[in-house]
Amino acid sequence: MKVLILGSGGREHALAWAVARSARVTEVVCAPGNGGIAGVARCVPVSLKDVDAMVRLAEAEKPGLIVVGPELPLSLGIVDTLEELGFRVFGPTKAAAMLESSKGFAKQFLQRHNIPTANFAVCATAAEAEKAISHFHAPIVVKADGLAAGKGVLICESRHTAVEAAQGLFSGTLLGEAAEQVVIEEFLTGDEISFLCLSDGENVVPMVPAQDHKRIGEGDTGPNTGGMGVYSTDEMLEPAMKEWVMRHIARPTIRGMAAEGTPFKGVLYVGLMMTARGPQVLEFNARFGDPETQALLLRLDSDLVDALEACIDGKLAQTELRWTPGAAACVVASSAGYPGGYKTGLPITGLEAAARVPGVVVFHSGSAKVGDQLLTAGGRVLGVTALGASLEEALARAYQALGEIAFEGMYFRRDIGHRALKKK
Repeated sequence: MKVLILGSGGREHALAWAVARSARVTEVVCAPGNGGIAGVARCVPVSLKDVDAMVRLAEAEKPGLIVVGPELPLSLGIVDTLEELGFRVFGPTKAAAMLESSKGFAKQFLQRHNIPTANFAVCATAAEAEKAISHFHAPIVVKADGLAAGKGVLICESRHTAVEAAQGLFSGTLLGEAAEQVVIEEFLTGDEISFLCLSDGENVVPMVPAQDHKRIGEGDTGPNTGGMGVYSTDEMLEPAMKEWVMRHIARPTIRGMAAEGTPFKGVLYVGLMMTARGPQVLEFNARFGDPETQALLLRLDSDLVDALEACIDGKLAQTELRWTPGAAACVVASSAGYPGGYKTGLPITGLEAAARVPGVVVFHSGSAKVGDQLLTAGGRVLGVTALGASLEEALARAYQALGEIAFEGMYFRRDIGHRALKKK
C-alpha cells in the first residue's frame, strides 16, 4: 500500500518513519516533506494552504491511505474534500477540527458537556474583553481564537497587560492578523500533560502520556514556542488517573462531538493541567502534537498503519496499541532567534554520528536538502529523540547525540524533563 502524508515538520518525519516500518506499506510519499523526511519518503512539493493542489496530488498518486499531519489543512476541510472523492483519510472533518481551530468553540463545547476546564469568557470586541478581564485575578491568560502555530497564548501578569494583549490580538499587531474572537481565561497552575488518544468517532484508545516544554528558555522562561522538547514515561500518569481522564474528559468529548453531529475521527490531543482541583483541559488539538509525536512513535511497538485504518473503519475497539516500557525524550535544536526572526540556509553537520548513538533517531522539523548538503530551513530544525530504560537514560542519549550535531547559532534547552527529575 502507498501512504501519502501531508506536512513538512518533525511530526510528519516521525509519522513517515513509523508508517515506513509497517510490513503493509510499499511506499511513503510526503508532501511537501523536508530534508530529513526525504530519507524515508519520496517528497513532492505542494502548498498545504491549497486544497485543490492537495487534491490533484492525491489523484495523481492514488494512495491507499492519506494521513493529514498539520492543523491548517484540517481547518480548510481537506478531509471532507478527499473523503467525498473516495479517498481513505486519517484525520477529522473541518467541523470536528473546530475543537482546535476555534478556542472559543472548544471552551463552549467543554462547558456544554461539563468537562473540567478553566473559567473563561469568549469576547468579540476589545471592549468586551476589557470588561471580562475586570472579573479575573492576575495572572490572566489571553488567547487568540484561531490557529496561531503555538504562539497565540499570552500569560499576562496584570489586568492592564491583559487588556493590551487583547487589543493587540484584535488589531492584528501581535500575530499579524486580526482575531475575530479572543478568549480570556483563568490562569491554572500545575504540571502540564499531553494526553493523546485515537478515536474512530465512537471508541477512544489512549496513547502513552507526554510532557511538552513550550517556553524557549530553561526553567520554562521566555516566550512560547511550538515546543522545545518533550518526554514520555509510564509514571507520568498513574493507571487510576489515566482512567479518570478517559472517563471524565476523553470519552465525554468523543460522545459529545458525536451527539452534536460532528463525530471526531483521528487524534484527539488533550492538553491537560494537573491542578489541585484535578485535571483541567487547557486546549484541544485535532492532530498529532509536535514534538510529542516524535517521542510517542519511538515508543510505539505495534503497527501504526493498522491503528490509523481502524480509526477510519470504526474498528478501534478491536485494536490494541503496544508500547515499549521505559521512556523516550525529544530535544529540539532550534535556530538562533527563534521564535522571533532567524537565519536559514545554514549547513548542518554531525547527523551521521548522532544517529549512531544507541536508541537515537533524529527527526527533522525544518531542514532542506540542497545537493548532498542538509541546510536549516526553519525555526525548529531538529528533534533529537531517544529511547531509554529510564528517563535519565533517554535524556543522556538525546544530549549525547546533540553533542555531535552543529549548525551556526544552534540552540537547545538543556533542562528537558527537569520537573520529573526533581521529583525523584
